[in-house]
Amino acid sequence: MKKTALLLLLPLLTVLSASAQDVKLKTEGQDPAYVETIKGRSQKIVDKLGLADKQKAENVLNIVCNRYFKLNDIHEEADKAVKEAKEKLQGQERDAAVKLAEATREAKLYKQHFELEGALSLYLDEAGITAIKDGMTYGVVDVTYKAYCDMIPSLKDVEKAQIMAWLKEAREFAMDAANSKAKHGWFGKYKGRINNYLSARGYNIQQERQAWEERIKARQSKK
Repeated sequence: MKKTALLLLLPLLTVLSASAQDVKLKTEGQDPAYVETIKGRSQKIVDKLGLADKQKAENVLNIVCNRYFKLNDIHEEADKAVKEAKEKLQGQERDAAVKLAEATREAKLYKQHFELEGALSLYLDEAGITAIKDGMTYGVVDVTYKAYCDMIPSLKDVEKAQIMAWLKEAREFAMDAANSKAKHGWFGKYKGRINNYLSARGYNIQQERQAWEERIKARQSKK
């Protein structure tokens, strides 16, 4: 019985294996210069994974590139709709059209948000997927987390966990942002939330920051 079940599964496993080995770069409708820019940016992210399997590395590269292409299409379409609304309409009609364009943008971003992680899961483990996410968001999660821990050495474990949780949440939003400014903007919003949280727990953020800056200067003077 087990042997029969295995034989039935083999064709399916073969199909899944084949489909997981060939990810095409979807450049239709994209500006050639933009494609090269994205390929270069994505290559730097993927190279940090150190993947020995060239086919796997190419598949991961194409997944990341295709992600950027899709995000660019969504943002460009929404920006165009907003611009046309502001140029051609007035008053409440204009405001309603702008609101609709932004709502459509958000709906499309949400709909495709989980596609990246799902596609990468065919080739990477959780650590690899996280590395891709960090690469697409400039490693802000790790840098910011370490900065908070260094700034406030007395942070409790539960507070560190909360900070990390919010930074990871910010990363999910930042991954869908249109540009680097917008990506950093998401982290800025969550840093405000973190600061409010720490203040409510009795930390004086301004004093902690001043003391931290003095410690940094002291470290640098010793070098």
